[in-house]
Formats: sequence, structure tokens, C-alpha cells
Amino acid sequence: MSDVTSSKSLPRETPCLSYWQQTTRAFPHLFANRDLAVPTAAKYVVIGSGISGGLTAFQLLDSGVQADDVIILEAREAASGASSRNAGHVRPDAFRGFSAYAKVHGSEQALKIVANERLVLEKVDEFVKKRDVPCDFHRTSTFDVCMSREFAEYEAESLEAYKQAGGDVSHIKYFAGEDAQARTKVPGAIAAYEWPAGSSHPAKLAQFLLDSVIGRGTRLFTFCPAQEIKANSAMPGLWDIHTPRGTITTEKVIHCTNAHAALLLPQLESVITPNRAQAHALVPTPAFAAAGALQNTFSLRYSLYHFYSLIQRKGDGTMILGVSRSNPTLSPETLASRFSTDDSGYNKEIAEDALRHFGEIFPQSGSQTAAHGEGLSHSWTGIIAMTPDSVPLVGAIESLPGQFVCAGFNGHGMARIFTCAPGVVKLVLGQSWNDTGLPECFQCTQERLDRLSNGGWSSIW
Repeated sequence: MSDVTSSKSLPRETPCLSYWQQTTRAFPHLFANRDLAVPTAAKYVVIGSGISGGLTAFQLLDSGVQADDVIILEAREAASGASSRNAGHVRPDAFRGFSAYAKVHGSEQALKIVANERLVLEKVDEFVKKRDVPCDFHRTSTFDVCMSREFAEYEAESLEAYKQAGGDVSHIKYFAGEDAQARTKVPGAIAAYEWPAGSSHPAKLAQFLLDSVIGRGTRLFTFCPAQEIKANSAMPGLWDIHTPRGTITTEKVIHCTNAHAALLLPQLESVITPNRAQAHALVPTPAFAAAGALQNTFSLRYSLYHFYSLIQRKGDGTMILGVSRSNPTLSPETLASRFSTDDSGYNKEIAEDALRHFGEIFPQSGSQTAAHGEGLSHSWTGIIAMTPDSVPLVGAIESLPGQFVCAGFNGHGMARIFTCAPGVVKLVLGQSWNDTGLPECFQCTQERLDRLSNGGWSSIW
């Protein structure tokens, strides 16, 4: 039986639709092969059809793997998980997390983590431009807006620690007081930091990846969850993946299941924690329409744990308002409910809180007097995957030769997947960790799993 409070669970059978999913219902592979039996054998099986699974399959093919040797299994419709439910950011951390990462992983690794996120932005930009991906990618800049003096002090200390460790700050701009308020359009801003970032339509990106590999001969099976994986009794070194529509025998399994990874990898149950995140689509009032549309993306932060994210889409002007996972203004019941894989609906209290704070942060929006058709148009939930040390799990499962994982993105997948997925493909094809270029602390070693499972870590967030 699936446990919605654990990563040892299948995705819910009846999820809600996000704004991104509502606007991509014509994707031809949405229900690909949903009624067909799976093949009895495949050389590579990717479990999960989100951006990490789609990019993993894409990179396998680009590395010379035959397309018909690759199968993708998806428990629900194509790209129906966190990839199509996020808040639309492609937003690297420029410095804020450095001190926290350094406490757990050391300064050298912390520098590599921040540098890797900056690299991901360049990788996404390059990928989209090279292939003309129709995912509404918008290269811009982002603001960390300090909404309290306490957080402004925290940010200043974090930036100084990053600089002292040798971190590159040449791309970071700082604004204070009235200058910050003018730059951000936030009257209550204490300070603001600006650096390069982007936004996208994540479902369109995920669907482009799937369409690309399917067009080359890879098969995607939707509504076909991998329920169990067992060693093949007749052929040592092979794995049998059991699904409702048959069993696939394979040499290599790549788990791109993020918050649900522990269902098939029970050793990850205490390492990956599912966490409900919520986002909201807003139709702008005149203050943010036409020439008033926001050109930047935002993280509006009262504290390290209490913040709101915001992007505005270039095409239709829709504003996507995301909320933090921990918010002191919410009830204990709502806070407790966030540890779940239930994405079938949304929390009304969170939506009301988000709209109230949006109106307070941007009083010029006139959100309290919005006309019919303006303001909130949709709310939805997505499930993110947290790890105790706040970095992904990438690499071989040492106790299960031939199985690999690319998961645990801590709600920061779009700042990590475009290096993590190519990295795991290199490992699947026999290259070394050094060939991945990833921070060493991302590697999924047995020693790391043991340490995290036994509580041998210091919580970052």
C-alpha cells in the first residue's frame, strides 16, 4: 500500500492539473501506449517521464544508444509530475545557500554547488536556442528581495562569506532602500540582489524532450507504473521490472522518480522526503499589464523559510505565484500536511495567504478591487523531493548493480537537472564520476546513504 506521507509511494491516480498542464492538453503523446503491453526486454529503462527522465533518454540517444533500446515508463500521463507543476523558474542560487552548504559539505563543495547552478542556466539557454525549443524560455534577471531587516542581514552575511571563500560575485548587483524599491516595484523592499536567471513553460520543455526521443524510436508507456524490480533469476545481472501490463527484463534501470524514488528503492525511504508545494496563476490587473508587465523574476523573502516566488509570462502576461514550504503565518494543520505525495488538489489556506501577501507586497496591483477575470485563475499542487543534505542523489546504486538514480532535487530541479541528467548518463555508459563534472557531494554512494539514513548530517534548511 502506498503511503502518501512517504517517498515509498506511487503518484496519485487522480492528480489535479497545473496551469502548465491546462495549456498543453493537445500534446499528442500525453497518453502514449496507455493500453499496450510493454515489451519483454529492453536494454535501458528510464522510470519517470519528467524533465529528468526525458533529458536522460535524450542524452542516451545523443551518446550513441539506439533509440529502440530505450523504454520510458510513466505512472500517469506524460510529464505529469513535478516537472509540469513547478513555478516556472530557471533560477540558479547566486550565493545565498553558500554558508548553509558549507556547514554540511565544506567550502569547496559549496562553491561547486553554486557554480553548478550557474552552469545549468547556461546549459538550458544553449539547449533551447540550439534546438529552437518552443518552451517560452525567457532569459532575464531575478531579484532576491529582502522584505525584513533580519533577512537583509542574513543575505549580506551570506554574500560576504561567499566572496571570502573565492566565489565569483561579478554578476551580482546590490540595491538598498529606495533604489531597491524602485528597481523591484516593491514598496516594502529593504534591499535586493539581482543576477541572471530565466523562466520557461516547464511542461512544454518536458514534452519537447519526450517528443524528440519518441520521434527517433524510443517508446513511452504512460499509465504504466513500475511496481517492483527484482533480479532476474535465470540471467544474473539483469533486472525484471514488473508493471500492470507485463514485465520488462533489462540491463540498466535509471530511476528518475524524484519524490517517489523509495517505492522501488526502499533504501531511500529515510533519505528522500516528499513535500507538497503550491503555486497559483494570476491574471494581471492593469498595474501589471501591457507596459507595466514585470520583466524580471522574483523571490520575495521574509526569512530563509518564509518567501514567495513570482514570474510573469511574456506571452499572455500570466503571473505565477509560488509559496515557500514553511510559512509561520499558516496553521499547524496546514504546515503538517505538506509532508505528502498527494497532488490531487490544493490547500485553500495557502492560496488565501499567498494572495494576501501578494496584495501587501504589491499594493499598486489593486488586487482587492480586481475586476471579474482578473486575479487568481488557478491553484495547484506539485510534489518536490527533499534530501537531508539538500543536494541531489545522482549515480549508481552500489548495492544494485545496473540501477542508477537521478532524483532528490529539493525543489530546485530546473537549476540542477540539465547537468545531473547528462551526468547520470555518463555513469550509465561506463564513464567515471570525474567525467560528470558534478560536485562530488551529489554522488549517490553507499557511504552517503548510510550516513543520511542514520542521521549523520546537520540539517541545512
